[in-house]
Amino acid sequence: MDTDLQVLRRRLLRGLVPALAFGLGLASGPAAHAQAQAQADWPNHPITLIVPFSAGGSLDGTTRLLAQKLGERLKQQVIVENVSGGGGEVGFIKTIQARPDGYTFLVAGDSPLNPAAPQGGPYYRHDVFKELQPVVLVNTAPMVLVAHPSLPANNLGELVALARKQPGKLTYATSGIGTLPHLATEMLKQQAQIHMVHIPYRGGSQIATDVAGHQVDLAMLIAASAAPFVQSKSLKPIAVTGAHRLPLMPDVPAAAETPGFKGFEVVSWAGIYAPAKTPPAIADRLAREVDAVMKTADVRDKLALQGAVAGGGTPAAFSAFVQQDRARINKVLQGISLKE
Repeated sequence: MDTDLQVLRRRLLRGLVPALAFGLGLASGPAAHAQAQAQADWPNHPITLIVPFSAGGSLDGTTRLLAQKLGERLKQQVIVENVSGGGGEVGFIKTIQARPDGYTFLVAGDSPLNPAAPQGGPYYRHDVFKELQPVVLVNTAPMVLVAHPSLPANNLGELVALARKQPGKLTYATSGIGTLPHLATEMLKQQAQIHMVHIPYRGGSQIATDVAGHQVDLAMLIAASAAPFVQSKSLKPIAVTGAHRLPLMPDVPAAAETPGFKGFEVVSWAGIYAPAKTPPAIADRLAREVDAVMKTADVRDKLALQGAVAGGGTPAAFSAFVQQDRARINKVLQGISLKE
């Protein structure tokens, strides 16, 4: 049988729990309302897009075009800030240290995410999916495999046949060991089961000239870099590495069109990331705005002139894209040596 003291204690507890809940609700209510209001009002001051490299490169140019178009749509200034150093890591760190309030974003390409890249893949020293939040794909940029005009192969099928007849005789140049052009060519070699000799350069400025001068048989180049040489017939295009043909080179087949290369696709790309804990509603909104910008004919045409393809989509789609790209790179790394 309960004592009077036990009965009194139960009554006090029954009254205390609702009171605590009510008090907590009063405390959290204004904060939650303020956060919701901030998201609804976004953006109410300038947005910063951090480019982790110096001004003047292709990523910088694309970001400035995007910033202009986003600013027009959002009725708010969008600032491009170049934060170079450490192969992209300095800009990465500045982004993850920024307040996750939807006003600081990183625009980054694929190279810092590449664990085999010459700069050591600085993002691989961090967990991108914990410290950053993928928002949206900005663009992709396929490469093109080119050859000296005298090479007796006019397409990928003929090149494979030639390489099988002359194993180890053909040479190909790229911008360096572990770079995306190197990995893309290695993927072609693995898929075709052929052997060609890699000639790594320190950067890509001299490669096209050397292939045109027949110091090297082949090269994997960014399409925009190869285009003038292809148009002047100094280089012969063999195949592009994207899933489809490029408007910049409509007569050059995609590698995937060749029997034995179904599904082949290796592209350079760029996307937008937010600091972790950025409100999903803001990330979704920015993705929708970027998607709309990328669907405009003006932007698509300007990117096409650079050999690039406009992106867009959702945060979930971009996250899946990055993970698939990582898996593709890791797979090819298992079959090659980076010590050449």
